[in-house]
Amino acid sequence: MDLGISGRKALVLGGTKGLGLACARALDEAGVTLTINGRDPESGKAAADELGAAFAQGDIADAGARTAFLESVSAQHGPFDIVVTNAGGPPPGAFLQHDLDTWRRAIETNMLAAIEAARMFVPGMAERGFGRVVNVTSFAVREPYPNMALANGARAGLHGAMATLAREVAGQGVTINNLLPGLMDTGALRRVYAAQAEQQGITQDEAKARMAQSIPAGRLGTAEDFGPFCAFLCSRHAGYVTGQNITVDGGLVRSLL
Repeated sequence: MDLGISGRKALVLGGTKGLGLACARALDEAGVTLTINGRDPESGKAAADELGAAFAQGDIADAGARTAFLESVSAQHGPFDIVVTNAGGPPPGAFLQHDLDTWRRAIETNMLAAIEAARMFVPGMAERGFGRVVNVTSFAVREPYPNMALANGARAGLHGAMATLAREVAGQGVTINNLLPGLMDTGALRRVYAAQAEQQGITQDEAKARMAQSIPAGRLGTAEDFGPFCAFLCSRHAGYVTGQNITVDGGLVRSLL
């Protein structure tokens, strides 16, 4: 299918590894001109070389430097028609394990970074009459997951803010959607099942197998299961889809809505 976005410009925050890189690959296949962001210059250069993309090194969780970074990326590589926000999930743990500083870091990384990116780029999209924002969040927004208090809280806050923004700009050709990965076998999930293995006194392979057994599809998800959905939400075909939370989870979440 021709997604109708060849030649559009996209910024993928956290786009050098895992699900962010999967989104970048799918957009590249659709002919989009890419800028990908990440903290590590080595992995960033490798991903950029693979995709023929520009690489913008920076830490979007750094509140003090984030505004200047986003302004610089926009000036060098924009204006962007498509922005995908993605950041590593906060550490696992029960609610009472985390102090307020840990909560603040989670909120900066998994809520405020995406909000600031939207504040910076959505006005230009609205002026030009076309824009796509896709936030990579978590299935935990639909069904809070045990031992993930930080993710359950911070990501739910982001969804509330983006639901409001989606309705405010829907008439200007801009869509705002959230893509909710389930238990995807990426670095972030490996940290979760490593913590579970330690708590339960089992091996990491056993913890991973238990996770897979909890999914109706019978396996953990992969990056390749995820990227095409991101590209579709950025396409011209998805212009009437906004304010939605689309779960890619192999049937894990049991909620009706």
